[in-house]
Amino acid sequence: MSSTVHTSKSGLWGAFAGIITLALVAFPLSAALSFATHPATQALFGGRLEEASQFGYTLFWWVLVAMIVALPFLVGFGVAKLSAKTLTIAGAIVAVFVILILVLGQLFVFI
Repeated sequence: MSSTVHTSKSGLWGAFAGIITLALVAFPLSAALSFATHPATQALFGGRLEEASQFGYTLFWWVLVAMIVALPFLVGFGVAKLSAKTLTIAGAIVAVFVILILVLGQLFVFI
């Protein structure tokens, strides 16, 4: 009985984490979907995306959409299956990554 209760609670926590992740990636998902379905937006990007073929540009955004859609499921599954220690380590790595991205973003934006 105890194992069943633990399994259902971890499943609920996994579902909750997936829903939170879906809420966090909703805007990037809608942006990637709009870029994938409107190839005329290719002119908005400089560099390699602007030089890519129309098929390559559309394929790039559809692959990105698929990865963003898969993210909440992967996070939910990971939270449901991993131990508390592993989740703490993963959370710390994500926190360091976010801090690093913020610091590097500030360096490159304001230089």
